[in-house]
Amino acid sequence: MSEERESRNFIENEIDKDLAEGVYDHVVTRFPPEPNGYLHIGHAKSILLNYGLAKEYGGTFHMRFDDTNPTKEDTEFVDSIKSDIQWLGADWGEHLYFASDYFDKMYEAAVFLIKKGKAYCSDLSADEIREYRGTLTEPGKKDPNSDRSVEENLQIFEDMKAGKYEDGAMVLRAKIDMASPNINMRDPIIYRVAHISHHNTGDKWCIYPMYDFAHPIEDAIEGITHSICTLEFEDHRPLYDWVVRELEYPQPPRQIEFAKLYLTNVVTGKRYIKKLVQEGIVDGWDDPRLVSIAGLKRRGYTPESIAKFVELCGVSKANSSTDIAMLEYCVREDLKLKSSRMMAVIDPVELVIDNYPEGESEELTVSNNLENESLGERKVTFSKHLYIERDDFMEEPPKKYFRMFPGNEVRLMNAYFVTCTSCEKDESGKVIRIHATYDPETRGGNSPDGRKVKGTIHWVDASTAGDAVIRLYENIVDEEKGVYNEDGSLNLNPNSLTVCNGKVEKALMDAKALESFQFVRNGFFTTDFRDSKEGAPVFNRIVSLKSSFKL
Repeated sequence: MSEERESRNFIENEIDKDLAEGVYDHVVTRFPPEPNGYLHIGHAKSILLNYGLAKEYGGTFHMRFDDTNPTKEDTEFVDSIKSDIQWLGADWGEHLYFASDYFDKMYEAAVFLIKKGKAYCSDLSADEIREYRGTLTEPGKKDPNSDRSVEENLQIFEDMKAGKYEDGAMVLRAKIDMASPNINMRDPIIYRVAHISHHNTGDKWCIYPMYDFAHPIEDAIEGITHSICTLEFEDHRPLYDWVVRELEYPQPPRQIEFAKLYLTNVVTGKRYIKKLVQEGIVDGWDDPRLVSIAGLKRRGYTPESIAKFVELCGVSKANSSTDIAMLEYCVREDLKLKSSRMMAVIDPVELVIDNYPEGESEELTVSNNLENESLGERKVTFSKHLYIERDDFMEEPPKKYFRMFPGNEVRLMNAYFVTCTSCEKDESGKVIRIHATYDPETRGGNSPDGRKVKGTIHWVDASTAGDAVIRLYENIVDEEKGVYNEDGSLNLNPNSLTVCNGKVEKALMDAKALESFQFVRNGFFTTDFRDSKEGAPVFNRIVSLKSSFKL
């Protein structure tokens, strides 16, 4: 086990107690997603928590797909989930499992319960079962089928397995307590008929176990010691314990619940994300505007930044919401020393240095990251024709505007002092070209006579610059109006994506997929791995440079 830390969360305290009392001699945890969609940032907390606990205690981490509902499952989701978990750094080694691998044992477990008189077959309809179950304030009523004999139940269950019943015609229920104050204990359904092909077992089965029955069995079979799950399963824990107790597992697993990770003004619900995907509002499940793990990866978030975010959120029993600004803070902190500081112009306008020799150019040596010398230096070219940001020039500026305007001197980053002289406009009055002169004595951005300038702007050399698509993202929902409209629909932000045709320095034209950079004054960006092509890079803005979040 790793060194004791000063502060331990409540789950660690419970595990410490179990180990000290000899309940378990080692720790086995698992992450058990249903393969019915892509994972999101909330799942990252569960993944890293379960993996982290196994690693902390020198135990074992299992990756298991809870694939008991073939109506919603797909191999696409299986593959995406595996990819996301590996990217986050959770290593399951040889311990990759599927709930469907245990269907035979689950069937045997159901037969065992029938023989104990703890399960019975019922032909009540779904509406009747709902009616008989009662309400939160009224107890349920006895199912008329609950007095069937063991022999009759065994035969019906065998007939269910043999395909002799239509979907919905018969179910297997656990026989517990229809008067229980916990509605989950009122003879829950543990098997249903479903003539559906399964992604893993094909057409072998036409009956499938319910999640609340299957999950504890899976944990017990695999020797899971601590079944760590979110608070929504707290009311299901008595049923979890009942299943492993009645099936007489010698060392039953223990369920412990923790609070989910909620982000403010963010869409995480699979139903809503699926709708956004199906309606073409977003570019698939990995659209960079989504907080799916695949979307965060494509946006340019790093595994380290997500791990730091999860760490800062902590582990507790109390539900709370976290501002997405904390996640943005974590990726800024992670990238600021890792990323080269490059020059890219998002909304370019030409700048002509009138007194610079036509046809000549020079190389300037610039640091890749002033805060991390290990990233080295690079060469950038400088010539008569440059590009600067359009909003770095104003013909008639307000007070305290220190960038480029006629008569004002500014510093071109790492290059020279230049003085703006004039501009050219097209017929509509739009500025299409800016003119300036440079001071040859200020090479490197400093004046030998000690004069100061207040404005420094970035630029790229037109003779070597490349064309790049630059995508700027905002929250996909309108934060000021809230995530949902009164009718429950999403309150979409029409400005969630802005696509710009920018100019970037030559070195960026060879950027590798998912390589991250700091674009001077514009934020952190990554190379989109799906849409970038050789000689035609696409850059996604990960996050702006400014943060509203403080630790």
